[in-house]
Amino acid sequence: MIYLTFLSAILLSGIAAYYSVIGLAAIFTGAFWPIVFMGSVLEMSKLVTASWLYRNWKTCPLLLKTYLTSAVVILMLITSMGIFGFLSKAHIDSTLDAGSNIVEVKSLNQQEKMTQDKLDYLMARAKEPSNASNKLDKQIQDTQRELADINKRKLPLLKESNKLVAEVGPIKYVADMIYGNDENGLDKAVRLVIMLIMVVFDPLAVLLLISANISLKEKDESKTDDTEISSEGGISTIQSDEERESNKIEIEKENIASIETPVQSKKVKSAGISTKILEPKYDYEAPYSFREKESK
Repeated sequence: MIYLTFLSAILLSGIAAYYSVIGLAAIFTGAFWPIVFMGSVLEMSKLVTASWLYRNWKTCPLLLKTYLTSAVVILMLITSMGIFGFLSKAHIDSTLDAGSNIVEVKSLNQQEKMTQDKLDYLMARAKEPSNASNKLDKQIQDTQRELADINKRKLPLLKESNKLVAEVGPIKYVADMIYGNDENGLDKAVRLVIMLIMVVFDPLAVLLLISANISLKEKDESKTDDTEISSEGGISTIQSDEERESNKIEIEKENIASIETPVQSKKVKSAGISTKILEPKYDYEAPYSFREKESK
């Protein structure tokens, strides 16, 4: 699970970095590659700083801690701004053709309305016998051809508009549900979705990285606290906390002085009489104080 968390954090932060760098490059179009290099290094530094801060939070000086925390937060805001720019540009590019089509369709609709009004006027004049003439018939025919030409030009534009409307159909339904019949409802809904993505994208990547560090640190601490490796006679044994507690021997402080020094007896023959002399068991003048005397 720890490695999966690390992998998710790295992938999410990598995608966020890509969107952010492209978005910042779209904002500062005059320096594309410098912005790409700068954004990439800043994104990597942000992740390293967040991880280092968590690992060294208790020992890090207050001034350095404050600056690094502020730097991580500011870099998260910059990344979010780049993501907003990238997604906004994608939406604008997708609706640019639709906008030009809409303008052209509106212009053709106006021409169609004017031509239709002209045709209605000519047809009304033609109904009166006194106005009947070859000139009026020619005007009616020319107006009808002009109206047909307008409809012919408008047909492919309407097909393209319907295709673009189908592509933005889901967000259009969201816009209608939230903003009703507002003319700018589609743009408002797109901005809302982009803001929601921006809020959870890069912060989630940083928090996942910190969560992975937390899990890794807890795993290391649990190994250190639960087991202890000791070597006895060339054989390694593992003792738990309960076993170590049971093997402890406590000696009260006031009883230390009352512990008798171990002694050993030594036989001495004097005038045919064997007597025992008690002497200390350890040679305190030896280089190591508690080394036993060699028996003679």
